[in-house]
Amino acid sequence: MIRNILTAAALILGLASPALSEPLAKDVFGGFRSASQGPAVSIGFYSKGCGQGFVQLPESGPSWQAMRLSRNRNWGHPQMIDFLVGLSQAAQRAGWKGLYIGDISQPRGGPMISGHASHQLGLDADIWMLPPASLNLSPSQRENISSVSAVARGGTALSGNYNPGHMAILRAAARDPRVERVFTDPVVKLAMCQTETGDRSWLRKVRPLNAHDYHFHVRLACPKGSICSTQDAPPQGDGCAEAAEWIRNRMDPSRVKPAPPDPNYRHPRSYRLSELPAQCRTVAAAP
Repeated sequence: MIRNILTAAALILGLASPALSEPLAKDVFGGFRSASQGPAVSIGFYSKGCGQGFVQLPESGPSWQAMRLSRNRNWGHPQMIDFLVGLSQAAQRAGWKGLYIGDISQPRGGPMISGHASHQLGLDADIWMLPPASLNLSPSQRENISSVSAVARGGTALSGNYNPGHMAILRAAARDPRVERVFTDPVVKLAMCQTETGDRSWLRKVRPLNAHDYHFHVRLACPKGSICSTQDAPPQGDGCAEAAEWIRNRMDPSRVKPAPPDPNYRHPRSYRLSELPAQCRTVAAAP
């Protein structure tokens, strides 16, 4: 009887071992230092995919600086790089020196060793709320400087760091037809709702999200020629009532009933290479 149990256990372990021995996708894609060759293609979903033909945002430009260079996450689909350069120029027109640009993607996208669940397709980018004081920071300075929060302690009002430039830059981002969503703190969203006196259609793309007060997050739609899983469109309307509801819930957390945990949720850092779209294995194997 004992022998039968041990034999069955060995068989189960033997069947499981190939999957267990397969590398985690985060370790594979986190190890690349350069992009794969070929046409630019984003593959999969924002939180489960990869990409080929990515290009690197130059570390510094006339209207931007890439931050935290040690992460090697200043890569993206060419449309994203073009978008960021254009947005940094819009920031200058708004009175800023330019933009400090945080994480975009890894050279071949994919799950990251640390941090983000998304940013896997080269179509997501984090942009600091800190107006640049200088565009000549050294690599060391870029590792140690921190952004600032646009929201005051308590999370229900703007901080003194917020200025009209934030509104102008976020508006410029949301109005770009390539942009699918812009994520920012609900306090920032509501402030823009209360300030906008003209066309309000762009506000629909600006979605309230916690932990987005030190930076805002821009997500592009799937570019032509890519193989992306589409995301549902933002809800109809300007979304201002939703942002106000978020703030009321912060003021009185008892109003919120915690959602039950999803037993099927897995963080993307747990994915094995074979669990990504099949094309990602080709990207990983490319020189």
